[in-house]
Amino acid sequence: MLCWSGNVVLARAVAGEIPPIMLAQIRWIGASLLLTPFAWRYVRNDWPVIRKKLPLMLLLAFTGITIYNTLAYLGLQHTTALNGLLLQSAAPLVIGFWSLALFGDAMTPRQLAGTLISLLGVLIILTGGQPDILLSLDFNIGDILFFCALLFYGIYSAVLRKKPKMHWVSFLWVTVVFGAIMLLPAFFWELETSPPTELSWRSFAAFAYVILFASLMAYGCFNRGVELIGANRAGPFFHLMPLFGSLMAILFLEEQPALFHAIGYGLILLGVILAQRKSRLPVP
Repeated sequence: MLCWSGNVVLARAVAGEIPPIMLAQIRWIGASLLLTPFAWRYVRNDWPVIRKKLPLMLLLAFTGITIYNTLAYLGLQHTTALNGLLLQSAAPLVIGFWSLALFGDAMTPRQLAGTLISLLGVLIILTGGQPDILLSLDFNIGDILFFCALLFYGIYSAVLRKKPKMHWVSFLWVTVVFGAIMLLPAFFWELETSPPTELSWRSFAAFAYVILFASLMAYGCFNRGVELIGANRAGPFFHLMPLFGSLMAILFLEEQPALFHAIGYGLILLGVILAQRKSRLPVP
């Protein structure tokens, strides 16, 4: 979540400078190239499993890699980073919905309570402790696209429980490579229909961030985390993204900390901890 916290703000910052599908495509192609030397021996060992479970692997690659990030980047061309973070805070509830709809796995009362408490903390941080700001938000097509992206990511997170027994590095490589390949038609369409793009040092810095941190590190950690504790327990951790994002703004952008920050941080951490309080699961 620390690695993902800057992704929404970064994508909004380069909107109009880097076409959204190009940002997604370079993100996944770059991640594929960097990961291949480390993943190849694991992929070779796991290839019989990959081939046997190919439809499942394609579903995970499409929902979690191809469509989710592309729709999110498209949405951030038309909406604000604040709206994006507000919508992102619905991720735990979306994951809980798909876990229930697909597998009958309902959130426990403790998990639901923890999710709602941490969601309240998110809203306090994002509104600066002024709830009336929510009434003045203007939602548009960008918000719809971003929420659709969350629906696909909820499917990805819920279906991760069906991931075949294989090394986490080979799983990450397969989903990233398949996801990048499935995105190619949309990428070529964007190249044909968009004006030429002039890249700058900001563009290359954005590419480096989304490849190294928002892709390789974040997806590797999240996939392994869901494997260990399940989607419903992992969901509330999405509420740490606004916490980390506001901390970065205080540390690096010299924004002034306020009482509402402390209240929001406390509620988020309380909610996340509450959602995790259950009997220990066996670790694979």
